[in-house]
Amino acid sequence: MNNYETVFILTPVLSDTQMKEAVEKFKDLLVADGAEIVNEENWGLRKMAYSIQKKTTGFYTLLEFRANPTTIAKLETQFRRDEKILRFLTFRQDKDFAAYAAKRRNKSKETKKEN
Repeated sequence: MNNYETVFILTPVLSDTQMKEAVEKFKDLLVADGAEIVNEENWGLRKMAYSIQKKTTGFYTLLEFRANPTTIAKLETQFRRDEKILRFLTFRQDKDFAAYAAKRRNKSKETKKEN
């Protein structure tokens, strides 16, 4: 199993519940295929650098997970089929980046505890 990270942008016309349902759909797809979700971050509604499908904002979501390479093909096929997805990017984390991501997660957890 490899460490992966995917960021996807959902269309801004979705309600909060629709956005959460879409994220859960992709998480369930990963878990059903044997992946382990390591981290999920909802970055919220953000302005994009350029318009995509005549939209200038989108809901950004980051998922970090451990999975087999065959799972990535299934996930990206679902991203392409879903009209709610404007863009996505999935890449495999090497060992150095995986260590950095773990450090970043721990730091954000400590910051949340302090607040």
